[in-house]
Amino acid sequence: MPSLTVNLYSVIFKFLYNRRLQALLHQSKTPVKNSYGVVSRTDEPIAAVNPIFSDGVATKDIHIDPLTSVSVRIFLPDTVLCFTNKKVNAFPVEKYGGYLPPAGENGRKLPVILQFHGGGFVSGSNDSVANDLFCRRIAKMCDAIVVAVGYRLAPENRYPAAFEDGVKVLNWLGKQANLAECRKLLGRSYSVHHSWEVVDNFGASMVEPWLAAHADPSRCVLLGVSSGANIANYVARKAIEAGKLLDPVRVVAQVLMYPFFIGSVPTHSEIKLANSYIYDKSMAVQAWKLFLPEEEFDLDHPAANPLIAIPGRGTPSKYVPPTLTVVAEHDWMRDRAISYSEELRKINVDAPVLDYHNAVHEFATLDVLLKTPQAEACAEDIAIWVKKYISLRGHELSY
Repeated sequence: MPSLTVNLYSVIFKFLYNRRLQALLHQSKTPVKNSYGVVSRTDEPIAAVNPIFSDGVATKDIHIDPLTSVSVRIFLPDTVLCFTNKKVNAFPVEKYGGYLPPAGENGRKLPVILQFHGGGFVSGSNDSVANDLFCRRIAKMCDAIVVAVGYRLAPENRYPAAFEDGVKVLNWLGKQANLAECRKLLGRSYSVHHSWEVVDNFGASMVEPWLAAHADPSRCVLLGVSSGANIANYVARKAIEAGKLLDPVRVVAQVLMYPFFIGSVPTHSEIKLANSYIYDKSMAVQAWKLFLPEEEFDLDHPAANPLIAIPGRGTPSKYVPPTLTVVAEHDWMRDRAISYSEELRKINVDAPVLDYHNAVHEFATLDVLLKTPQAEACAEDIAIWVKKYISLRGHELSY
């Protein structure tokens, strides 16, 4: 059984989360048109950015879309500096205040992990304290650039807003790679004096220096937590449909951490663990009511139940990227996630399951559990599997 601390925290979490759901349900009855949207709640603690590698990872926030609130937080590990003779904090730039790739030097290229936070589509953020700590851990262990997506939340923006935001960030990553390549063709060296001035046709997308110098989008991994796993799975399918239109971005794998799947016909775990720790089933149903448009509410909606979605999806499932699924013993969502993984294995997709004993939903990403040995072990297990697909040829790891 989970520890006394988990039991007590679960009671408090459920009380507070139910209050939030009720407030949002009341708010949704008098909807206000807001296409710009919100990406975080005011009562959630936010982690400040840190652009100077003081703890091994530098971060910055970028607002990528002038029409919506969609943003990203970039996590850059200090291993990008290993080919320079300069100290880790030797890049104070007066006008920027953080790391900037040195002029005239080719930076070390790292794979990119697009990360989607959890929160039942109605809460959470890419810059929350818990998500910041988790992404720092993944960036270090995977030796990769993590791009955490700040997608729009419900009920202010219902389905498919969050899913479309995920695709938008994937396309933005490809645009960044192409703009950086244009800059090279123009023959201009990386320099603070030019301010990375290459833009797209509308002048809306300036070259992002960290990604231009260090990102290898041909090694892109999608990582989703809880409801974020649903988004990651959708983005993976859209990447398949886009094909070469996404070049040079290539999604090589995805990680679904305790995905927020549900369905109209309950599974064994949904019956046995309906009132389990952290998120119980009734809370999840309320979250889905807030996320899906009223006329589309259905627990077998393709966004909610991938086992129903597979036959009529249109995209051949055999092209789904290798998919690692993380589940917890005391999570009512576990059976449907395991079944989805089994369906992928039937069509020869590499789709292992990591099943953690005595664990609860969000055991590896929840703020009070992030520093537990089990949470750290989960991140290490994810890194071992992911490196099989993001390591350069000739340096692959197995698991």
